Amino acid sequence: MEEAIALAKKALYEGEFPVGCVIVSGNKIVATGSRKGTLDGAVNETDHAEIVALRNLSELDRNDESERSGMTLYVTMEPCLMCFGAILLSGIGTVVYAYEDIMGGGTKIDLKSLPPLYSNRKISVVSGILRKSSLQIFKTFFSNEANSYWKGSLLAGYTLSRKD
Repeated sequence: MEEAIALAKKALYEGEFPVGCVIVSGNKIVATGSRKGTLDGAVNETDHAEIVALRNLSELDRNDESERSGMTLYVTMEPCLMCFGAILLSGIGTVVYAYEDIMGGGTKIDLKSLPPLYSNRKISVVSGILRKSSLQIFKTFFSNEANSYWKGSLLAGYTLSRKD
């Protein structure tokens, strides 16, 4: 998670929404990603950190489903529905996230209510790892008047009101 936090800080420094993601196999980082497409009010809702990391993973010769089930994806914010669906389809076995996305988080969805393509997937979700570090990054982002992405949103208000 520390590497994901470092990627989030880099994205923050670059003016992007500060989400960082790493995919680990064994004890080795095999793919990374950070959020793209939010700079200067741009609206690109497909280059999320998880999608970028999954795309980078797909460029490697790591397509064995049994290997992927042993991989862990670490991300600084809870994956949205799009990202969580892509993670499920990728076959990655564990998702670990730092900060909850109360506006768009998708990890609490009841997989049993979904079609078989998704409901038959096995995945573990762990939340709150290095949450305070991630929360501070998001507070910094939302406190900066120059950042318009999700400004005034439920997520921004929730984040800025956190005392923890």
